[in-house]
Parts: sequence; C-alpha cells; structure tokens
Amino acid sequence: MDIITTAYGWEFLFRWIHFLAGITWIGMLYYFNFVQTPFFATELGGQARSPMIRGLVPNALWWFRWGAMFTFLSGWTLVLMYLFHDGMSLGDGLITRILTGGIMGTLMWYNVWFVIWPAQQVVIRSAEQVAAGGEAIPEAAALGQRAGLASRTNTLFSIPMLFFMGSARHFDTFNNGSNDFLYWIVALLIIGAVEANALMKPGLPTQKPLSSVSGTIHAGLALTLVLYLVGLGLNS
Repeated sequence: MDIITTAYGWEFLFRWIHFLAGITWIGMLYYFNFVQTPFFATELGGQARSPMIRGLVPNALWWFRWGAMFTFLSGWTLVLMYLFHDGMSLGDGLITRILTGGIMGTLMWYNVWFVIWPAQQVVIRSAEQVAAGGEAIPEAAALGQRAGLASRTNTLFSIPMLFFMGSARHFDTFNNGSNDFLYWIVALLIIGAVEANALMKPGLPTQKPLSSVSGTIHAGLALTLVLYLVGLGLNS
C-alpha cells in the first residue's frame, strides 16, 4: 500500500501517468507529422483527405490534446514534488535539466491547445461544410498551414525535450547548476526564438527546414546539440 500512503508512492504514480500520457501525446504527434501529413500530399491521400478530416482526425486530435494536457499537468506536479518534498532547489543540476525539457514541453502544450486545436477546429468545420454542399471557410487553408507549422515545431522540440528529460539523472558534466543563471539566459533565448518562428506567419525563410520530415528531425537534433553544448560550455 506504500504506493498510495507515501509521498514517494504518489511520486511514482504521477511519473507513471506522465509516461502514459506522454507516449500517447508524442505518439499522436509523430503519427500526424510522419504518417498523415505526407499521406495527404499523395494522390490517394488527396482523395481521402476530406473523409479523414471529418471522420478520423477529430478522434485523433482528442487523444492528441488530452495526452498533452495530462502530460503537462503530471509533469509540473512532479517538478513541485521534487522541489517541496525531495528538497531539491532550482539551482540543482537535475532540476535544471528537467526544466529545460519541461519548458519545451510547456511550449508544445501551449501550441497544441492554443494554436493547433483552434486552427484544426476551423479546418474540420470547413471540410464538413463542403461535404454538406456548402462553401469552404476562407481562412481554413491559412489556419491549416499555421497548425502544420506549430505541429512541426512541436516535433522539433520533442527531440531535445526527450533528451533532457531522459538525461535528467545522468550527464552531471553539463547543466550542473554551477552557472545556472547564464545558462538560462542563453537557453531561453534559443528556445524562445524557435517558438517565435512557429508563431510567425508561415512562409518565412527560417521556417524552411520544417517543410519536410527530414528537415524537422535534423533541426530537432541540431537544437539538442546546441543546448547540450551550451550547458556543457557554461559548466566546464
């Protein structure tokens, strides 16, 4: 019964929920970006696009956004438990690494609920109107592009986010809290620039790597390396 009668048991439960929700969320994210979007660009996918948007996509988006919500809530609950129960501080290297991933995860959550989901609601409604013999919603195409850019940015962020979450209890040679303030200035500027790029009007040259799956993956790996080197360099 320790799992429900001790703080460490509850910590484990929230970590388990965090894993389950995160797998659901990121799994759907990768499905949208690695499978569905490239399929829609094919001839057969173009023919199936409207029925899929009206039938499959709403259900997929339900799992997508609620997976994001439960990942977000359980993740920040764990951070608070680490700080207030386990006695860790914001200057602790482990917390720095967790928060590096957590900030990117929070931006991803924001993109899901306040960029992708509102835009996709319009896209779905437009497809339903056309299927019923009506007119397409004029702004649906542009909103679909904005949702796609935010989704690709989330895919980019997911790579360093998972790296820093996974390395939280390892790699003490970087982000070990010895120069935390300077690290956060540099890291937040870099992460903020990537997020700002996602919120700009689609079509900017800086968004070009996100136009393909391979470009998005390479950009995610590059961001991981840059943040790793920043943490390594500032704590060497």
